[in-house]
Amino acid sequence: MTPLLEDDFGFAIGVIFRAYARAVEATVADLPGGPRGYFILAAAVRGEAGSQRFLADRLGVDRTMMTYLLDDLEEAGLVERKPDPADRRSRQIIATPHGAELWKALHAEVDEIDRRLLSALPEESQTAFRDMLYAIARQVSANEQKPTGDRAADPAGAETPARVTRRRRARPNA
Repeated sequence: MTPLLEDDFGFAIGVIFRAYARAVEATVADLPGGPRGYFILAAAVRGEAGSQRFLADRLGVDRTMMTYLLDDLEEAGLVERKPDPADRRSRQIIATPHGAELWKALHAEVDEIDRRLLSALPEESQTAFRDMLYAIARQVSANEQKPTGDRAADPAGAETPARVTRRRRARPNA
């Protein structure tokens, strides 16, 4: 029996990601920055935002775009930028009480999206799947934060085999 396209790792992750992204986008549509704003707010609420530059790098957002996103979130009263006591040139991103309250409500809705997506699995498998997914995400994130090198070639950080180059066959002259 020929395997289904859904049995391809990359295709399967793409299908799950697109379903997740559509549902989360609809849930956080009114939040400045949509899903990006949600993850910025999540990092600020959890105390993981750090500086604007760090957050931009961590979320893979262009620094100029991050400035606009933070401006919008700050204008909505959800986050504030405070001087970093360790580096006056840097600003820490902090959630306001209103931002923390809104994130808590949105997070409950996003958790429901997670539960619906994972409902195809038995309960114990859902927990195991989440744990494995988080472990992979932590490894990839840690690898992405390493200074330069060839980390982009392999997000998992393992050795990457040499790339195979295909050559075109020479066409016979007519």
